[in-house]
Amino acid sequence: PLTLEEVRMLVELFYLPYHHGALAQELLEHFRWLRANSLSVGVPATAPDACGGTRWRGRAQSFQLLCARTCRLHSRFVSTASGALLYDLHPYLWDIRNLLLAASAFVLWLGCQSITAPMLLGRDAEPWARRGGLFGELQALLPVGNSCDLFYHPPPLFPSSQLYLLRPLLPLDKLGSEEEGCSEVSQGLEAQLSHAPALPGRLLGSFLSLSPEYTFVLEDEGGPCGYAAGALHAEGFLQQRDSSWLPAIRHKYPPELGTGGPALGQEAVLFFHAEPLAVPQPVLRRFPSLVQLGTAPRVLDVGASRSLALCLLSALRANGSRGVFCQVRDADRQQLSFYSKLG
Repeated sequence: PLTLEEVRMLVELFYLPYHHGALAQELLEHFRWLRANSLSVGVPATAPDACGGTRWRGRAQSFQLLCARTCRLHSRFVSTASGALLYDLHPYLWDIRNLLLAASAFVLWLGCQSITAPMLLGRDAEPWARRGGLFGELQALLPVGNSCDLFYHPPPLFPSSQLYLLRPLLPLDKLGSEEEGCSEVSQGLEAQLSHAPALPGRLLGSFLSLSPEYTFVLEDEGGPCGYAAGALHAEGFLQQRDSSWLPAIRHKYPPELGTGGPALGQEAVLFFHAEPLAVPQPVLRRFPSLVQLGTAPRVLDVGASRSLALCLLSALRANGSRGVFCQVRDADRQQLSFYSKLG
């Protein structure tokens, strides 16, 4: 059964509509402070005020630990609560878990930035558009907090106790070939998410080479199981991809490499040689950033996918993006369904 400490955590997360318990208050205070003081992250270690960066990282670590405790509470609650109690309280705890996954990854991302994000938040949302309690206050602190459609999804019919970790691609991730932008993490994702034999870089290569600072990884107990990748300035990204990255990949994987092999192998090679479709200028003007997301088939919890989208969109919005688009083939029903479920 749940321990007394876990029950206390549950109560403190949902204390009173306008009064938070100690755990919820601590989460909010850390997140507000970290967001407000993200300037200190990029200060060089030799600067006189470098201690501000050390303090920021200390509080970021405390916030990460609190988020992880809450995610473990969700997992434990699903595993141990009685049926009636589970279906009464799970939607609320599931929402908080998803939001904290995104908030935790966003704070980690802020800590990786060498320049300060401007945090362009735009106008405030109407009061009725945001939920009350801890969820609503956390939502308001994310840069995409006013995009209310991103935050409302029905909970899964069958709750899952799976634990997830969501994080940006870190400098510690071992990079392989520079031209492919292929890391150990991306190789694991390619193998699980690609329908064809995994040629390195097919899904994520261009993003990891040209826009690694906007790449996020979802992990479960089996390893990497999802990703979100983006390019802040899509027009420049697409030009660079077509002029430098694609020619290098095409040289490495000539068309004859797939000749005589299995059909899927040929498809994987020809993928790089197909001429990419041009994005119309009106689209680029209105939606200047490009995004791409995907999860492995074993990720059945749409909440984890939603958290991926939230942290990527928050990172892009924090650096000034005012709109995003994604490219999907009209025959790819699976991807169309995936993005539609995310809203």
